[in-house]
Amino acid sequence: MPDSDIEKAEARIEELRARVNRNNYLYYALDNPEVSDAEYDTQMRELKALEEQFPQLVTTDSPTQRVGTAPLAAFGVVTHPKPMLSLGNVFSDEELEAWYTRVCKLLDGKKFDLVCEHKMDGLAIALTYENGKFIVGATRGDGYNGENITQNLRTIRSIPLSVSGDIPSRFEVRGEVYLPLAGFHKLNRERAEQGLPLFANPRNAAAGSVRQLDPRITAGRALDIYVYALGYAEGKQMPSTHWETMQYLKSLGFRINPKNERVATLAEAAEYFRHWTEERHSLPYEIDGVVVKIDQVPMQEQLGDVGREPRWAIAYKFPAVQGRTVLKEIAVSVGRTGTLNPFAIMEPVAIGGVTISRAALHNEDDIRRKDIREGDTVFLQRAGDVIPEIVGPTPESAARPGRAAPFSMKAKLFDKAKGIPVCPVCGTEVVKPAEEVMYYCPNSACPAQVEERLQHFVSRGAMDVRGVGEQMAVMLLREGLAKDAADLYSLKDKRDRFLAVERLGEKSVDNILASIEKSKSRPLSRLINALGIRHVGDETADLLVRHFDSLDALENEPEDELTNIPSIGPKIAGSITAFFRNPENLHIIEKLKAAGVNMCSEAAALTEVPALAGQEFVITGKLEKFSRETAEELIRSLGGTAKSDVTKKTNYLVVGLEPGSKLEKARKLGIKQISETELLAILGQS
Repeated sequence: MPDSDIEKAEARIEELRARVNRNNYLYYALDNPEVSDAEYDTQMRELKALEEQFPQLVTTDSPTQRVGTAPLAAFGVVTHPKPMLSLGNVFSDEELEAWYTRVCKLLDGKKFDLVCEHKMDGLAIALTYENGKFIVGATRGDGYNGENITQNLRTIRSIPLSVSGDIPSRFEVRGEVYLPLAGFHKLNRERAEQGLPLFANPRNAAAGSVRQLDPRITAGRALDIYVYALGYAEGKQMPSTHWETMQYLKSLGFRINPKNERVATLAEAAEYFRHWTEERHSLPYEIDGVVVKIDQVPMQEQLGDVGREPRWAIAYKFPAVQGRTVLKEIAVSVGRTGTLNPFAIMEPVAIGGVTISRAALHNEDDIRRKDIREGDTVFLQRAGDVIPEIVGPTPESAARPGRAAPFSMKAKLFDKAKGIPVCPVCGTEVVKPAEEVMYYCPNSACPAQVEERLQHFVSRGAMDVRGVGEQMAVMLLREGLAKDAADLYSLKDKRDRFLAVERLGEKSVDNILASIEKSKSRPLSRLINALGIRHVGDETADLLVRHFDSLDALENEPEDELTNIPSIGPKIAGSITAFFRNPENLHIIEKLKAAGVNMCSEAAALTEVPALAGQEFVITGKLEKFSRETAEELIRSLGGTAKSDVTKKTNYLVVGLEPGSKLEKARKLGIKQISETELLAILGQS
């Protein structure tokens, strides 16, 4: 084979790996994908094909050799005793038959049954039970290490907190946490009313709900679960088929999808797929395909895994719901942090029962990569059956003579009179940081930003001012009743002017003023989120209040010190510092202080705090009385923090049998070491 062919393949493989790794990070770590499932599958399939053609180019860090991406540092890490692998995909009856034929050959023609299940559009999780008690819940993460989300999962009512009967001493079940469609639409309606960005699909909504640092947020959302597998079991012989195992788990109280079917032939599995392709819209939840599994567990074990996927199961995915329309214009909107966001204005088209005339376009790089141009006839699909997305131009549009020039943000925003690209709302010269893909309007007084910031400030996840939605925020600014969020707290002095506004009665005005007054006592984390600091959302705000007892303390923290906080990188630290250097922002904060808005953390304000509040524990070695996971849960239940690594912030190192290198590190740092007996006394378990 010519060297030039290998070099071309190597360059393409590296490009695909970079794309897939980025998409993995956005999808699994941030719950914020920028490409559709269909596009991701296409990239992965091409990468797999090239690596099969050029096996000498396969590396251990290729995304084909792993599952998902690493967990976020904001959560504790749970190591999966048995890896949580992802499934391979097929997209046609021919591909399904090819998988089946390969499996039959590997099993030397042995007969087996198949189990067909809905491929839920949710978040894969593992639930560990010890002596019948639910002790640890974790995300899949990279397949080997996941995020500890136990407290959040405890809020889901369909997850048993304990089971009894003839059970293993320790076992793990795996399932998919999902948000039913009714709950998903309700959540997005509420977010729209609050001026918050909408979730792209139920999967993102479920993942975003489960992976919250505050379990109260998870508890407030109507999450559910279907268990789809037994991870492992200790101390009891389990059934020899997957179907019987699921019936056993159902008898223990776990929720098993009643739509699952056991079939004897591949033709029956294909018919199951066709049936749900047609009927999936009748379901109260989203599915993006069906899963076909070999039923006999010994055969599953015989087949094993290949790379990142089990050989004994396959996902047969539905085709994307697509349509065609004309892209009339690529327009640009301004976000609350100044981001300039391109979006598509199209000829209205009905796709899957919904009429669509607009679609998000992410950023300039994405538009250029897809080669989308104004005037094109484009393929449009509803990613996840919810959010419209432009896949790309039709072949005839791409080949059309006289086609419009490639999209350029600079050209779109160029002002001939000024000779520079400017914000479409306020006319300020735009900027593009070298390390980012987005353009920004740097003018914090830009009317579009002010409006978006006010809407964000009053939203439920921030200061939760009831009665002030998108239209009210626009009205307050238009009528001169407010110039910024802090002016809300002086509205009581303008009550007569407020009453004069059309369609507002006394009761409505008084209710709004009461809600504004009530918002003064919101927790510091809500205020930090409400301020609209770039790259700081509700999760980062929750993280910050664990380290700062007041807004003043955060304001005065040096940038290099901020990066010492887990999950706070240089980008977030720089954004926080820049925010507090802005005189306009400081002026707003001073007005908020003068109005009596709470500036202190809940911990600083409480007179009675949990027994272990502010105390950080690390465990090394084996404990005798209970498992490490149980000990860590007890520590957290009393307000303490359980970490995996010893740092200068560690208060106690719990030393069990056969301690590891953490003991020596603790000695060097002067960290106090305690025994398991001393820990039991602290926990009130002695």
